[in-house]
Amino acid sequence: MTTFEKFFADNPEQKDIYEKEYNDFLISEFMLEQMEAQHISVRELAKRADVSPTVIQKLRSKDSQKINLHTFTSVLRCLGYQIKLEKMPSV
Repeated sequence: MTTFEKFFADNPEQKDIYEKEYNDFLISEFMLEQMEAQHISVRELAKRADVSPTVIQKLRSKDSQKINLHTFTSVLRCLGYQIKLEKMPSV
């Protein structure tokens, strides 16, 4: 067992916190990468997704807790992506 796995085994509540924060990090990094690759500014993406630039900034800065699913999917659609659900392995 790795130190990482042992930490979560000893602190199960930390695993939930880690997974939430890691997902926020992934969303933020994905947004930054796609905006850079497609040469889209915050204002341009906001205009295309019909949201305020503040919403895009929140997604880019890992502050996505208050962004609703409709808004998030609209932004993703403008970047050429969609959400697909996948069943997680049993824990």
